Amino acid sequence: MAGAITRLPDVGWMLRPLTEIPGVRHAVVVSEDGLRLGHISAEGLSGPVPHLGVDEAESLSAACAALTMTGLSTVSLLFGQGAGVRQLMLESEHGFALFTSAGAGAHLGVATDVDADVGLVAQQMQVLVARIGAHLSSQPRDAADRPHEG
Repeated sequence: MAGAITRLPDVGWMLRPLTEIPGVRHAVVVSEDGLRLGHISAEGLSGPVPHLGVDEAESLSAACAALTMTGLSTVSLLFGQGAGVRQLMLESEHGFALFTSAGAGAHLGVATDVDADVGLVAQQMQVLVARIGAHLSSQPRDAADRPHEG
């Protein structure tokens, strides 16, 4: 018997406080296996990516999951099995991308301009995760893959 597919609620609206921080461009919540749970862009952006659409956010979600797993593998090699990743940060000539755990099975990513206060952004990411982490968590979907018992 085929498993049922459940549409996950979009939690992008919860990310609005992050996009109100000066210099923050985009925020995304992803499951650890790369599914987009929600995203939002700051208002009034210009430049090469003024708005993160669903297609871009889904691609970013997959990239975030790959990056997070690479980070986890790296710290396991350096610090032993069980070592976790608290936060990842990428820096480019256009800005920063920060990723952090957002509860069981979910990650939060934020993109900023180069002049953003990255320390403030990282701190506000932690505040948001502490406040609404349970809503940002992604439960495993393997229950839908199990055959119906009965």
